[in-house]
Amino acid sequence: MATKTRRRPSRAITPALLEAKAEAVSKFLGMGPELRVAPALAASTRPEHNVVGVGIGPKVKAGRETTRRSIRFYVVRKVPAGSVPAEFALPREIRGVPTDVIETGRFVAFAVPIAQRRLRPAKAGCSVGFQFTGSMAGYVMAGTLGALVEDGSGSRFILSNNHVLANENALPIGSPIFQPGLLDHGNPATDQIATLTRFVRIQPLPAANSVDAAIAELDAPNLAVPTILPQVGRLASPTPAPAAEAMKVHKHGRTTGYRRGHVVDVSADVTVGYDFGNARFTDQMLIVGDGGKVFSDAGDSGSLIVDRGTRRATGLLFAGSSSHTIANHIEPVLSALGVHLL
Repeated sequence: MATKTRRRPSRAITPALLEAKAEAVSKFLGMGPELRVAPALAASTRPEHNVVGVGIGPKVKAGRETTRRSIRFYVVRKVPAGSVPAEFALPREIRGVPTDVIETGRFVAFAVPIAQRRLRPAKAGCSVGFQFTGSMAGYVMAGTLGALVEDGSGSRFILSNNHVLANENALPIGSPIFQPGLLDHGNPATDQIATLTRFVRIQPLPAANSVDAAIAELDAPNLAVPTILPQVGRLASPTPAPAAEAMKVHKHGRTTGYRRGHVVDVSADVTVGYDFGNARFTDQMLIVGDGGKVFSDAGDSGSLIVDRGTRRATGLLFAGSSSHTIANHIEPVLSALGVHLL
């Protein structure tokens, strides 16, 4: 009686597979041409935020390996195909080679950064974000809680960007805000920390903007404290420090954690790319990292920029490129929202 054996997939890595892999790396691991606009720095399941690796292996179908070789996209989070807008969907094949999507989470050095954990009380510099609904349900994101602020009534709020708390003008006032953000495994049933209260609308081109900012009132006063994660610590004074060229600054963000840098421009006009299109911002701060490190990356949006000399806030990070970080001056942020720092 003949025995049935399962055919093993070929392990050969052919030139065609290598060419397809190289194209995937170029397009989806940030090796291709840079965007001509600086992207707003929230993290999401867009390919440039979600793809953390590209490899070659057997295509998996219904939980089992097939005999077909594929280009594998290793992603932070795998979501149903229908939950990802068509323009952000990964290709089904590259150069005729099928692709496969494998959820691995973000590759880290065997520890979850403190900024991406659930923190109670929450501290500035940690992960925060909203929940997509409707046709975008299942699509997740995270940004950074910048600071704790207060208005004239004594109510306390978390400060971050419009695109981190209000989904680029799209969320209604009263929407829940979560810590950690859902991209960092926040649970909508248990991790709500605040409620969207106010935001400054971002106007598309050709209008000009000065801030990308929003606040969300804490659901309970003890859910957050006015301390920034290490090594920034507590502000020496709630009074902002005006930005100046060559000012030495630091920040703690959800993605890159603690970074030092210095201000190279305090009056830059920039075009920033959002999901809805491009927006122009005038008189912005530009910062570069010290020691050859980037100062920020996707997910650091909302971080408070602090002057190292006076330990006073000077900016609110909201966008950047591979070399420069863009921040609003903090004074117009606070003025537009009617709040002060704690």
